[in-house]
Amino acid sequence: MKNMPCRGRFGRTRFPRGIFLVAAAALASILLGVALPVAPQLLAEPEAPAPASTNIPGTGTLPPLSAQPGSTKSVENPSLKEEIRLAIERGHKFLTDKQDPAGWWSTKDYPAITALILQGYLYEPTNTLRKNPPAHVVKGYEYIMSCVKPDGGIYMERLGNYNTAISLCALVAADDAKYNSTILQARNYIIGQQSPKQVAGAPHDPWAGGVGYGSHGNHSDLSNTTFALEALYRSRYVLKAQEKAAAKELDYESAIDFLQRCQNLEKYNKEPWASDDPVNKGGFTYSPVESKAGEMEVGPAKKGLRSYGSMTYAGLMSYLHADMKKDDPRVVSAVDWVRRNYTFKENPNVGQQGLYYYYFTVAKALSILDVDTLELPDGTKANWRHDLAKEILNKQKGDGSWSNDTGRWMESNPVLVTAYVILTLEMIERRL
Repeated sequence: MKNMPCRGRFGRTRFPRGIFLVAAAALASILLGVALPVAPQLLAEPEAPAPASTNIPGTGTLPPLSAQPGSTKSVENPSLKEEIRLAIERGHKFLTDKQDPAGWWSTKDYPAITALILQGYLYEPTNTLRKNPPAHVVKGYEYIMSCVKPDGGIYMERLGNYNTAISLCALVAADDAKYNSTILQARNYIIGQQSPKQVAGAPHDPWAGGVGYGSHGNHSDLSNTTFALEALYRSRYVLKAQEKAAAKELDYESAIDFLQRCQNLEKYNKEPWASDDPVNKGGFTYSPVESKAGEMEVGPAKKGLRSYGSMTYAGLMSYLHADMKKDDPRVVSAVDWVRRNYTFKENPNVGQQGLYYYYFTVAKALSILDVDTLELPDGTKANWRHDLAKEILNKQKGDGSWSNDTGRWMESNPVLVTAYVILTLEMIERRL
C-alpha cells in the first residue's frame, strides 16, 4: 500500500485513499419486529424501492487503523470534540441494549444493518472496542460470517449486492487477516453484479455500467452503485498483492458512464432530461430515469429531473471512489452545486425526508474530498464539520438515540438513525 499524499484543486493534502469511508442503508419491511403498513423505500440511499416490499439500510465508514495515517489533526476545538465523544458513547449504549441475543440488530434477514452498527463500534474515538472487542461485537461478526454464501455474497435470501457491499465494509473495519479470503470473494461477487456496458449499435441502455440491489430484474441505481464503488475502494487496500492478482476488476469506465447519466451536466449526460439550468446544474438524481425530488421545468417545453442533496453527495463521493481527479469538471460542478445548496436544516430539495442519511453522506463525501471549509456564494467560509456536529448534537434524545419525525425511508427507526449518526460523528471527531 502506498502512502503518498497528493494535492488537488482544493489545496489540501489528500491522504491515502484507505482512510475514508463506505456507505449507508435501508431497513427491511420489518424492523425491530414491527411490520410496516406500506413498503417504504430502501434506506440504502435511502432512495430506491426495494424489491418485494423490502427495504433495508447500508453504510460504510473509516478503514482499519492499519490503513490510516499515524495521527489525526491537532485538536482545534476540544470542547466540541468531547461533546461528540460523549454523544457517541450514549448512542452506543442505546444500540447495545437493542441487539438480539443471536448477534444481529433489527432483523436477521439483512446483515447490512448489523454491518452498519458494527463499524460504528470499531471506529469509536478511543479505539477501546477495537483493541478488546466486547461480546456484542464478537457476536455481531459471527452473525455476519454466518451469512456468507458459496457465491461469495454476504446475504440471506435477496438483495445480494446491497447486503454484501455493506457487510464487506464491516469485515474491512475489523482489520483482521482471517477475513481476507472472504473479502476477496465478496469483492468478486460485487463486481459480478455490474450491469453490462453499453454495446455499440444496440438500443440505449440507461442502466449500463451501474449496480442495483442484486435481485433478479432490478435496474441499476446511484445509491447501490455508490455502495459497490465504496466497498471496492475500501477493500482493495486490504488485499495482499497475490490476492489482487486473482481478483476480478470492475469496469470503471462503464461505471463512470453510469454516474454521469445521473448528473445534471449536459456536456457529459446525454439523457434528454439533463440540464445546465442554475438550480440543477452539477447535482445528481437517483437514476438516469428518476429523481426522488421529482421533475421541474428547465426550459421552453422541457422538463428535467430535479437534483437533490443526498444523491449529489453520493455522486460526488462515487466519482472520487472511481479515482476521478478533483479538478475534473464533473467533480467541480458537483462541488459547485453543494456550495449553492449548503444547509443542514434539510436534505436539499426533499426537505426532512432522509435527513440523517443525508448527514451521513455529507460527512463521507466531504471527508474524501478532504476539505475543512466550503466557500459559499456569498463569500462565507463554512466549517462543515462544526456546523454539522452542532446540528446533530442538538437532536439527540434522552435515551441516547436519534430519530426523524419524518419517517419516510425508515428514519423514524431510532436504531437505524442512531447508527447513521454515530458513524457521522466519528468521521467529524477524527478531524477536529
